[in-house]
Amino acid sequence: MSTTSQKHRDFVAEPMGDKPVTALSGIGEALGQKLEDQGFDKASVVLGQFLLLKKDSEMFTDWLKDASGANSRQAGSCAQCLKEWCDAFL
Repeated sequence: MSTTSQKHRDFVAEPMGDKPVTALSGIGEALGQKLEDQGFDKASVVLGQFLLLKKDSEMFTDWLKDASGANSRQAGSCAQCLKEWCDAFL
């Protein structure tokens, strides 16, 4: 895996709290808006979906691509970010 972005490192370094969905690595304003329109307005709600999919990165990336139109790189970055956060905090 390539080196992670600053956004990724910042997200994984601290508790979830009330972070917006755009705090997730790979999720910018456009994708964030598409997710918000579907009720995924907070990073914690997207984490919930990741946990519902049993932390399966492949299933999560497929879901994220369908839900938001994310490309493979964006979806993979988000999945990796959530996986590392879970490893650190759950």
